[in-house]
Amino acid sequence: MRVVSADLPARAELVVVGGGIVGAATAFHAARAGIETLLVERLPAPAAFTTAVATGGYRLQLEHREELDLVSRSVALFEQFGERTGQRLYDPDLRPQGYLWLAYSGPAAADQAGLVERQREWGVTDVELMGGDEARARWPWLPDSVRSARFRQSDGLIQPRRITLGLLEGCDARVALGCDVTGFDVEGGRLTAVRTSRGTIACGGAVIAAGPLSGRVAELAGLELPVRPLRRQRVILWDAPEIPQDAPMTIDEETTAHWRPVAPGGAYVLFPDPDEPYAPPLDVVPGDPALALRLLDPESPVSVATTGRFWKDLWQRGGRSWTVQAGQYTMTPDQRPLIGVSEVDGLWVNTGYNGHGVMAGPGGAELLADLITGRLVESPFRLDRTFVEAHQAF
Repeated sequence: MRVVSADLPARAELVVVGGGIVGAATAFHAARAGIETLLVERLPAPAAFTTAVATGGYRLQLEHREELDLVSRSVALFEQFGERTGQRLYDPDLRPQGYLWLAYSGPAAADQAGLVERQREWGVTDVELMGGDEARARWPWLPDSVRSARFRQSDGLIQPRRITLGLLEGCDARVALGCDVTGFDVEGGRLTAVRTSRGTIACGGAVIAAGPLSGRVAELAGLELPVRPLRRQRVILWDAPEIPQDAPMTIDEETTAHWRPVAPGGAYVLFPDPDEPYAPPLDVVPGDPALALRLLDPESPVSVATTGRFWKDLWQRGGRSWTVQAGQYTMTPDQRPLIGVSEVDGLWVNTGYNGHGVMAGPGGAELLADLITGRLVESPFRLDRTFVEAHQAF
């Protein structure tokens, strides 16, 4: 990684604002396209904010057709990570353990079958749809209440921070850490420079890829992005030998409570609460310790005990240890990202992934690089599109 430890360069062809996985992927694809790129990150390390608390999963079992191209691009990068980045320091630890979605009622099973049919129409033909007995034969720890399941073996688990560091290691982009953006210089409607806490950088263009802080950064240029931060939390559980480490990402289709194994002997347990209110962007996102009780107590209506018999045993044993971490998703009204040029000529945006930044962001960054270089004329995720409000999806 080419860290700028002394004075910033006076000029860069492209400045990328944000050092999470989306910013790193943007810098990687821009630099690989021949653009002289400088990434600036306010924290003293990359991938130390939202990316650091991501679930770490990827899937082609998607609810929106528009995302499929982005995630497919990302997965192709993950699967060939060493070859594509040309470095061996950071392995993404890709594990295709699958995504398993569980339905318990007739209506939920019908919705599940309908979604699988649409996914197959989109070209994702390897999603399996099975009844409860078939699912239990495959995963004996599933409870009797499971009526149907959908599963794709090629979906799986990754390490987002390793991917971020590998992308920066594998390109010629320079990286300035501890460098906060304080403003933008605009002349005649065109961006001319990025002002930072470490000096001003004249540039031909810049990309805002700052996750939940993107709206705040855009305001420095007089822009209002249609993004709203939303807190999302994860329970980190360890000292839990009951959890099968070869299990897939397992999701209650009806509550969206879900979990994934984390070695050694632990799991991430999550619940995208639909009642969580939008909030301002925060530099420190507080976690709610009560979330662990909501997810682990078998009597809770959103307990992950619905997804496996062993969860009740783990709760009764009482030998578990946990902590709660939180970050913020960057939500848009229509649940689709913002990828394209803004009203300010030369100021680009790559944000608003609605919790899918790890699996869709690298693909979105590749698309953005095509836009910046002119290989692609128009973005399907342009900023000035008409937005139709969508419900919060997992």
